[in-house]
Amino acid sequence: MAKIKPHNFLNTVHDVFTDAMQEGILHLYAEGNSFSGRTIRVKNRELFHFGTTGYLGLEQDIRLKNAAITAIERYGTQFPLSKSYISNPLYSELEDQINKMYGTHTIITKNSTLGHIGVIPSVVDDDDVIILDHQVHWSVQNAAKILKTRSVPIEMIRHNHLDMLESKLKKYIHSKKHIWYMADGIYSMYGDFAPVTNLMELGRKYPQLRFYFDDVHGMSWIGKNGTGYVLDQLGELPHNVLLFGTLSKTFGASGALLTCSDFELYNKIKTFGGPLTFSAQLEPASVAAAIASAKIHLTPEIYDLQNDLMERVQLFNSLIKNTELPLVDVNRSPVFFIGTGMPKTGYNFVNRLMKEGFYVNLGIFPAVPVKNTGVRITISRHNQKKEIKALVDAMDYHFPKALQETQTSHKRVFHAFNLVPSIKEEDEMVKDLHLVAETSIKKITKSQWNKVMGGQSVYNWEGLDFLENTFQNNPDKEHNWKFLYVLIKDTYGEIILATFITLSLWKDDMLANARVSLSIEEQRKTNPYYLTSEVISTGSLFTEGNHLYYNNKHPKAISAINTLIKFMQDQQLDDSSKTIVLRDFQKQTPLHAYLQGQGFVRIAMPATCHIELNNIPTLDDYLAKLSSRNRRHYRKDIKPFLNQVTVKIVSKFSASQLNQVQNLFSNVHKNNLGLNTFSFPGKLFELMNAHPLWEFITVSPKDKTDTIVGVMFCYKNSNTVYVPSFVGLDYENLDKYGTYRVLLLMTINRSIALQVPKIDLGMTASFEKKKLGARIVEKYAYMQTEDNFTLEMLGIMEGQR
Repeated sequence: MAKIKPHNFLNTVHDVFTDAMQEGILHLYAEGNSFSGRTIRVKNRELFHFGTTGYLGLEQDIRLKNAAITAIERYGTQFPLSKSYISNPLYSELEDQINKMYGTHTIITKNSTLGHIGVIPSVVDDDDVIILDHQVHWSVQNAAKILKTRSVPIEMIRHNHLDMLESKLKKYIHSKKHIWYMADGIYSMYGDFAPVTNLMELGRKYPQLRFYFDDVHGMSWIGKNGTGYVLDQLGELPHNVLLFGTLSKTFGASGALLTCSDFELYNKIKTFGGPLTFSAQLEPASVAAAIASAKIHLTPEIYDLQNDLMERVQLFNSLIKNTELPLVDVNRSPVFFIGTGMPKTGYNFVNRLMKEGFYVNLGIFPAVPVKNTGVRITISRHNQKKEIKALVDAMDYHFPKALQETQTSHKRVFHAFNLVPSIKEEDEMVKDLHLVAETSIKKITKSQWNKVMGGQSVYNWEGLDFLENTFQNNPDKEHNWKFLYVLIKDTYGEIILATFITLSLWKDDMLANARVSLSIEEQRKTNPYYLTSEVISTGSLFTEGNHLYYNNKHPKAISAINTLIKFMQDQQLDDSSKTIVLRDFQKQTPLHAYLQGQGFVRIAMPATCHIELNNIPTLDDYLAKLSSRNRRHYRKDIKPFLNQVTVKIVSKFSASQLNQVQNLFSNVHKNNLGLNTFSFPGKLFELMNAHPLWEFITVSPKDKTDTIVGVMFCYKNSNTVYVPSFVGLDYENLDKYGTYRVLLLMTINRSIALQVPKIDLGMTASFEKKKLGARIVEKYAYMQTEDNFTLEMLGIMEGQR
């Protein structure tokens, strides 16, 4: 599906976070004069704390506290110098202790984010390539993107898909010096693991492969000397592995560390590593606390602490097995994720647990896809076993109530996470609502459909009958669409909601940067369906406008929307499509908060353009109403060409003319990578040519009237709207005859002659249309994806040279 462009991405994150803040879930403040780790005070309530990343509880260890206090008394609150010049007196001891833990070279960094920014650009050469697991932590992805400026290719694979990784390895094995695969050891949301053993086998098979692991969530609670999950799997650190750990989180102090067995590489990083050189060093208190923690890690006590935690983790796992809660990944890490699916369900569930006395984290976009929202529970040594049992009991009780209150079901949640529900459950239709879904417009009464959906674009009853004939029974799958016509009525037969839905193949880069699409189109020359997805959408790729009739004053209005979404999700499951899209909405739609809570992300579509003619009798009268600037544009950039061309209104082409205009359309389609879609089936033009509601405006040179240099393909919608659906152009003569501008003017002239009150000028070329008086309307779609992979991969491709 269409990529979320950077500003849209940030706007989406802002919308989601704002919604969660308003629900009392994010950006909270802990209260009280002290903190034990076992409980946390929020909103004047003492809650059992199941949201910490200090799994061993070392941040409350008296030895770490005393060391930090003593360091402040001796050295002050900070040591304000770059480490490149001189380190505070405690650094040497910390590095010595950490080296003993790992048995190899280590570098201390201010934190993992700055560490990645310092290390990745230092170790990756210009003739290398980076491959990211798409769930690798944001801080790693962000650091890798810095290398775009050096033209280092960055690829992405689906989470833990080693077949996909090997395919990328084969792609680069003969052209790149090193191939860097970057992943987490333990993933922070679901608590699942990197398949380290299998990855090492790939490393032996492909000697150019290098590994960069961020194992900050695997630290301390597992492994020899608490050195983490990755090193626990490896035994010792190979030369082709760089490993990041943390001195914060479970370690109990602050900072991060990089360990590396390649001394030359280690020296290169330590000598100059961007933020490692220019950023402030760790405060004396943090260094001293880290030393105290390292000393614990170097004694058998660390294994007692690990075992103590594992007892609690095993208890939680055993208790969850006896419930119907959707645990997304079953493993032995202290991180658990209970899926809620939609954000609104997550808000409800978290608030219920807080009222019961438990604090948990909400996992939300962009850390997870919007419809994969859920509750992240972390187990620590602070948690007493009776509190763990009480939490599971509370979740088991409140989860179905949260589903019910937010009008969702076990089935929808389990499907969102590709889980199989252990209970059977029927989705109940909302009482007093009746959904009609037909597979052909011929099964809908013409007058009934046109009353609620006619008068727009090409989707009155006659237009949809035309589209069905065009996009069915074609040889190529991208030209075969499934149509569904949905009417939702109340018990009196009043239509509350109406729409038509298509299931069709979309290019994932439809709205991506044209340069990105150009690169992808090169790959489609050998793999025509590369980066394409089945999408179930209101409306179609042939139409634009308000694809949803919705009586928002009806008392069952929201229930009708929810029924539509459930219906589309069921269709998505049946047809194995990846994405649901609701289009086209204006920015201030009252449904925004509701759709966002249902797991939809808002994305900007190309603006649409309309002209309201308001019974203007002639083209001269229309031009006279334009602004002085736009009249000047007409006189300077359009009028001089009118004497050089012949304009015709054609109701039916000859065979040779039809071939001409089809080629002209093909020219435009190939050049319009800013809205990158599949071409239309060849029979479209023949069916248009034979249809009474389609006509064509053509432009030809005055001295070559048989040569068409431009054509507008126009649909006459029930004398209510004139629709120039798309255009064909001869680009070699575009400037010579001002073809496109002439076609726009003649479209307005034809609409006036037909006494049609409105022109739907469609998407793209908004600037040219505005200069002829068109009103520009920003449009948005709401998208619900199976996962974030395609969005993130296209984001990686943006900016690559």
